[in-house]
Amino acid sequence: MKTILTTLACTLLLAACNKPAPTDTVESLLANPARLKEVHAQCKADHDKVGDALCNKASEATRRRFMGSGTPYTPTPPAAPASAPKD
Repeated sequence: MKTILTTLACTLLLAACNKPAPTDTVESLLANPARLKEVHAQCKADHDKVGDALCNKASEATRRRFMGSGTPYTPTPPAAPASAPKD
């Protein structure tokens, strides 16, 4: 009986010592395009399993890759028409 309890205790301790799953951030996805592509594929295949948080991070990383830091839209004013010569 004592060996069963010891084995069970060791098993529980080893299970508790597992490394936590890596957490993806927008910055880590930006730095690793292969992981970003993988996350996009997982989100497309089964969004409910992957979760909104990770899919939103992947979307934001894709947006940042495409848009960069983003620049505000500042249109240039139309050019003034050249004055017509008077007769």
